[in-house]
Amino acid sequence: MLEARHRHMSKSNQTLNDMSSSVRSLSEISEPDTVHFGVDLVSAARRNIGFLRSVSECHWLHQRATISEAIRRYDKVWMPLISDLTVEGSTPPMILPPFDVEWVWFCHTLNPVGYRKYCESRFSKLIGKPAIFNEENEEYALMRCKEIWVQRYPYEPFENEVESDSQDPPPLISEDLFNEVQKQKFLYSKLSEPYLCELVYLIAARQRYRGFLYMLLRFGNECLRFVPALDIILMLLTHQSYPTVYVEDLKGMWDYMGKIVGLWETVKQKEVEETKKLWERTFDQPYEKAGGGMAVEFDKINLAKPPIYWEVSDVDVNTKYKSMIPRFLLEVCVFVRLDARMKATNGDKKHNFLRLRMVRCHRELKLDKSIPTFSYDSWCKAWHLYCEFGTRGLMVELRGRGGRCFKGSKLLNSMEFYWNDLLRAPSITLTREIDQVRVAASVTPPVQASYLLKCVPDRVTDDSGAMISDVILKLNNYRPQKGRWLSRTVLDHAGRECFVVRIRVGEGFWRRGAETPSAVNWEDRIIEIREGSWSYVAGSIGRAPEKVVGTATPKEPPEQWQAAWHFSTGDELLINSGSSTSSTGLNFCLRSQESSDSSVMLLRGRKMQYQDQEAAKTMAERTDKETGSKISEDEKEDDDDGFVTLIRFTEENPTGRATALLNWKLLVVEVLPEEDAILVLLLCVSILRTVSEMIKEDVGSLLIRRRLKEAKLGARDWGSVVLHPSSLSSSGTSPYLQPWYWNANKVMARHENDNVTRQPTSNYSPVEGGDMLYKRGIIA
Repeated sequence: MLEARHRHMSKSNQTLNDMSSSVRSLSEISEPDTVHFGVDLVSAARRNIGFLRSVSECHWLHQRATISEAIRRYDKVWMPLISDLTVEGSTPPMILPPFDVEWVWFCHTLNPVGYRKYCESRFSKLIGKPAIFNEENEEYALMRCKEIWVQRYPYEPFENEVESDSQDPPPLISEDLFNEVQKQKFLYSKLSEPYLCELVYLIAARQRYRGFLYMLLRFGNECLRFVPALDIILMLLTHQSYPTVYVEDLKGMWDYMGKIVGLWETVKQKEVEETKKLWERTFDQPYEKAGGGMAVEFDKINLAKPPIYWEVSDVDVNTKYKSMIPRFLLEVCVFVRLDARMKATNGDKKHNFLRLRMVRCHRELKLDKSIPTFSYDSWCKAWHLYCEFGTRGLMVELRGRGGRCFKGSKLLNSMEFYWNDLLRAPSITLTREIDQVRVAASVTPPVQASYLLKCVPDRVTDDSGAMISDVILKLNNYRPQKGRWLSRTVLDHAGRECFVVRIRVGEGFWRRGAETPSAVNWEDRIIEIREGSWSYVAGSIGRAPEKVVGTATPKEPPEQWQAAWHFSTGDELLINSGSSTSSTGLNFCLRSQESSDSSVMLLRGRKMQYQDQEAAKTMAERTDKETGSKISEDEKEDDDDGFVTLIRFTEENPTGRATALLNWKLLVVEVLPEEDAILVLLLCVSILRTVSEMIKEDVGSLLIRRRLKEAKLGARDWGSVVLHPSSLSSSGTSPYLQPWYWNANKVMARHENDNVTRQPTSNYSPVEGGDMLYKRGIIA
């Protein structure tokens, strides 16, 4: 028995030695090990992503009539032209075709076998594409092409002049080419994450593509299909889009390239697992990584969608507000593998577990995974999450059950992964080991995400912006403070003060037994937003910043509308309600006095990207099955109560793009960088003021006139960590680890010890003007 066990141990050790001797570090793989890239794949990939984005935004280009004409121009005009200018074996001529023709050319090259046959059958040579990566050279190449085009084809317009909605489209000259273009129609949707254009990501992707080719050379005969990850697909497609370079670079492994699964093909889980195992066998690293997951379609498997919406924003209009600090997010994946030595020594780890925590900003976060759930044979994904760059990094703790108390645990060891260290690491991945447990962490480069802002109650202020207080009175040599304004402090995702929102309620002074402030006229109940933080003079008593960056003034509504507001931004908000007792029938219209075009809409509820709650619904269904309860239709409608989505329509987005989500009941907004945060805050407060007056109820707790205690800064900072749906626990996941709008009431709740719904009138000083003054100003 012992002898047999010894032989088994010796065999296992021999296998481990063989594997370790064959393992190569991914960062060590160089050109002599694989191929020489004849084009700068990093610059080319960045250029291709920008090109695909432009194609995605040109909706006319996807109409059948336009595509048919583009294919005709490509086949009958462009390819003969570029063929005559191409000298076989030399660099392709530095000219670029019109936009529609370039799109057809691009799609055609993504079928290397078909494109090669097409070129050789028609022109007896392979037509290449010039490597042009900057705008000035592109413009020159396009103008040079136009000169040659006009001279050679004087009766052929340089631009595609076919009406996209034509009922009589040009005849289709190539069904195969048309299918190729249609297949790539949604290519940008696979490559739209903003971090894909970051230099550090592209350099890492190029090295992983080189490693993929190295693996293909070594094990090409051991696997029928190789499934590339997203970052490898990006580099492969980029390589293919330069056909002469692609053929020359890979001439020694052309047969193997046919085994690579295409982006739009459907694969089985088994095929993916085979590729993963070969990668791990070659490099001893997880195959998947942050920003490098599986992008292909799985057979009978629906992959969870990311909970984060972070499409590219070309501009941040909020940089003009110095008090707003951009928020940056990165994607994080953590993989775990048990060292085979643990198995060989029969280590008993069943009572141990791993705990993931953040270095900063979310100290309450504790995500646990039991050691026995991991494998000795392959890397297992333990956590997939999205973190703000301000969290600095993550910690993985090895803990043992049974600490000071029976249900507790004790820390055995720990390791830290800082974002800055990861961003400097090869492939943006680091691997570390503690007590025979190996952990690999990978990140994507941080990219700007939506702004998160919330309004919290604060003290009443006077006309000058100073808080009503004996401290201010004393500083003013006991001159009475004139005017009364309800005030709200706007905090960002990190709890920083960005703005002060003030609602005018009263005028006049307060003198003991002589005079009290009175309510202002309806048309004088303006809303103003001041930029910056309070200037505190004593404790929590201070003055509002002086700079006013936005105002909202009530005005007489036009016929069929119940309320109207004029904003300093030049916009006008109209509000209507189908009920005088609830807010469920609200309708909105936001229009600009500068333009009559209906380029913006306000829709009640969570729409577009904010509506996608598949993961949340799944979790809710699990909870319902466990508790036996059912959610009524009224309760489902209540989930959207208070939410309004701002949607803008442009030529690039004729179907609309949601640029902000606001909850006017909670006074919380999420704003894309391209949308004006001041406009959204004015909308939020104006809607709350109007609804409170319509239904005669303080629905948004505007009558609270004290700063309430917030969750301790750094305990569970709002939006600092969001779990990917694949990492959500069936036993229940904290709402603070999900998008805030999935469970807004819970996430935005103040400190548990504070009664936020009712504040006794006796808590407020009569100097403020009395509770009735504010009820008249808000409800009456």
